[in-house]
Formats: sequence, C-alpha cells, structure tokens
Amino acid sequence: MTASATLNETLAVALARSFADQEVGFTGLLTGAVAAVFGTGIPLAAMELAKRMHAPNLTILLAGCYHNPDFSEIDRLPDSEHSAMLRDLPCESQMVDYPGQFVLKRGDVSFGFSSAVQVDRVGNINSVCIGPHGQPRVRLVGPILQPEHMTLFRREYVMMPHHDRRNFVDKVDYVSGVGYPGGLEGRKRLGLDWGGPCMVVTPKCLFDFDREVGRMKVRSIHRGVSRQELTNATGFDLGDLSSIPETEAPTAEELQILRREVDPRGVLMPAP
Repeated sequence: MTASATLNETLAVALARSFADQEVGFTGLLTGAVAAVFGTGIPLAAMELAKRMHAPNLTILLAGCYHNPDFSEIDRLPDSEHSAMLRDLPCESQMVDYPGQFVLKRGDVSFGFSSAVQVDRVGNINSVCIGPHGQPRVRLVGPILQPEHMTLFRREYVMMPHHDRRNFVDKVDYVSGVGYPGGLEGRKRLGLDWGGPCMVVTPKCLFDFDREVGRMKVRSIHRGVSRQELTNATGFDLGDLSSIPETEAPTAEELQILRREVDPRGVLMPAP
C-alpha cells in the first residue's frame, strides 16, 4: 500500500502536470533549508517526474549550466551554484557559461522558478528590501535574476515557502520581478510581449492568475487547510472561496516514480 502523499510530493505533481514535452525549464540553487526545498528541490523533482511521465524531451537547466542533472545517486543538494560537488554531478551536459545556446530575449526558456519574501495581488515579487528602498527596515538578498525571469522567460512559477500576511501583501515594498500591473495591457505598456507569473505555490494553496485584469486568484486549497485559515494568512482579499477545490492528490503511479526513481534518497524533498 502506497503511503499518503506529503505536501511536497503533492506540489511536485501539480507542477509536473503543467509542463509540456519539448519545453525548457530553469531553476537555480537556493540556500536555506525551507527555501531550498521550495525553490530548488520541488521544481527539480517536478521536472524530472514530467520527463518520466509525459514530457520525455523536456530540458532541465539547473543554474543554466547543468542540463538534465541526475540527483538519484547523491546524498545532498549542493549549497550554491558554484559548489565543487557540481563538477561531478551526473548530467547530460555541462556548460562553462550561461545562457549559451539558450537566447533569453528570444524566449528560449519556457518556464522558470522564483522565490521571494513578498508577492502582491498583481503578482509582483520582492526580494530586495522591506520598507522604503532608501531607508529599508530590512535589506534582502537582492533581485537575483528575477527581472529576467519575469520578463524574458515564457512563464514563471513563484515558489513561496511561507504563507503569512507579511508575505502576501496588497503591494510589495519593491518590485524586483514584475507581475501584471494593469493586466496584460499593463505589461504591454512596459514593452513586455510575453512572460509573467502563471502560478504561485505556497504551503497553503495554489494561486493562478486572471491575466487580463491582472489579479491573483486561488486555484486550489491544500488538504487540511481551511478557507478561513487561508484568508487570515493573506494580506489581500481572496474573494469567495466556497467553490475552490482541494488540491488534487498524486496518483499511486506518480508517487512511485517520485519515490523510487526521481528522489529515492530524499535529497530533493526530504521527509517532513
């Protein structure tokens, strides 16, 4: 009998189902235990699951330089994109530079993954500062390629390891990655013909977007999370949640492939 899916496995499966064959997906290496799982581990597991289930020609770009890496034989994630252990990481190919043959301005990267400290109702993200930029209360890590992710990649998945009112705000303190201010027309006025966030993944729910009007909306709520709990943890109005479904559980086949083939040592998604 297959054990029930963990939250991380459920999120990996939800992501994997949204990828298509022939696409190119990019993720970097985040630091910090929870951020690393959400921003690196779950995306890598999701992409590898998609390759094994329905998208055999999907290309995984780890930090841009490592193509279709294999984590099944290592016992931990590298702690940075310049870690020495990446030299011996099994993969189809390695590049000495990035983006190499993938031209970002041509839209060669189909989708990427970002993480942030704040995200707002229109999908703007912030990892630069809390408070005014000139006199911030907290100085954060910085934009870390978020402007490119949110404008040059064809779509973006925002991976939020925490879901509290301080993370989900009405308006971010600083825009390090642009969402849909003014909807699709607003992006066009900024000279952006494609891209932007398609999903925001949190420990409580999945968000997607009404891109025409530029509005984040709840797509599904995770098992065990009440509608009131989700409302209380979000700093902007979520509207009527009465008809929002529970996040779909993985199938037995998806779980077996994740556990036996994709991440047999629990490197990408450690057991809670």
